[in-house]
Amino acid sequence: MNIQSFLPLTHVVRAPLAVVGMVLLAGCFGGVKKPQPTELQPVTALVSVRQGWTNRIGPVNFPLGVSVAGNTVAVAGDTGTVALLDAQTGRDIWRLDLKAPIAAGVGSDGKVLAVVTKDNEVVAMQAGRELWRQKLNAQAFTAPFVAGERVFVLAADRSVNAFDGQTGRKLWTQQRSSEPLVLRQSGVMLAVGDTLVVGLAGRLAGMNPLNGSIQWEAPIATPRGINDIERLVDLVGSTSRVGDTVCARAFQASIGCVSTVRGSLLWAKPANGLQGIQGDDRLLFGTEADGTVIALKRTDGERVWSSERLRYRGLTGPLVAGRSVVIGDATGFVHLLSREDGTLLNRLTTDGSAIAADPVLAAGNSLVAVTRNGGIYGFQPE
Repeated sequence: MNIQSFLPLTHVVRAPLAVVGMVLLAGCFGGVKKPQPTELQPVTALVSVRQGWTNRIGPVNFPLGVSVAGNTVAVAGDTGTVALLDAQTGRDIWRLDLKAPIAAGVGSDGKVLAVVTKDNEVVAMQAGRELWRQKLNAQAFTAPFVAGERVFVLAADRSVNAFDGQTGRKLWTQQRSSEPLVLRQSGVMLAVGDTLVVGLAGRLAGMNPLNGSIQWEAPIATPRGINDIERLVDLVGSTSRVGDTVCARAFQASIGCVSTVRGSLLWAKPANGLQGIQGDDRLLFGTEADGTVIALKRTDGERVWSSERLRYRGLTGPLVAGRSVVIGDATGFVHLLSREDGTLLNRLTTDGSAIAADPVLAAGNSLVAVTRNGGIYGFQPE
């Protein structure tokens, strides 16, 4: 089965699955005054972009992955609404109320959409109707990955589950030992050729999608420290894939690239970020925990440039779009920075609430951003 042709989608849990929020982690370092966001400077628009459309989905307070397939965009809201939109117009193609709060989503291959509810159920949909529901043994915070007529789910107990996309029949489960802590945010799942690549703690693992057997593992970060929090090294968010090389971020530890042919680490560099990365065949882009935006050489991880103009603004992960690196912030702005040197090219406005997920680019160059208040915004080049 070749799953490469299917478009991948693009907080803490303690066993036995008692949820500990990231706010509590911050509380471990109480007494530290929160830095003030860097004041935004006036911008001269060097890239011309206009707001083409808006829509709404309802509040979003879970790890949302906005799924793009062709000219469609799939989104979901807290209360259980899932919608498939036309990326050119923003209009609903269909909308479905699952009547269950959502914990993770949305995964899509352009036909089947999948989410995970807070009741630990995987729900698959197609053409505006529910196909099936299946119960998980643990919580999940990563959007299901839909490819090859299957739905793959990474759960918080480090298990990977595979279901038939049309019937929901469980095909296999691969269970790994669970560390005391895992992050309550999106992890890593993607396809490289006939291999399912999954983030397991600080490692990328290559799995056979037919039976779940692990073919290789490559560490991007190794647990260090004297307590569970210091040893937390989950791989998070979006990745950057070029050919057989996949680059990913380990939470507050490092960024590294792995050869999926050899199943080996090519390089890893220290990096203190919370969100995933993106890149092209030359550079990788990321946002650090303090809001510094960085660009690294893809070949060896050496820093090319960094920008501090968005420090402490609560940034999303980046999106590479044309000549820009696109990043959302906690006050509802979407910033376009130059891929070459980090120069600010434009700034777009939404509803003033935080951007809830990494911005995405759909067919026809529609830039889509979703806010915590549930606003969906489509921006288009002029």
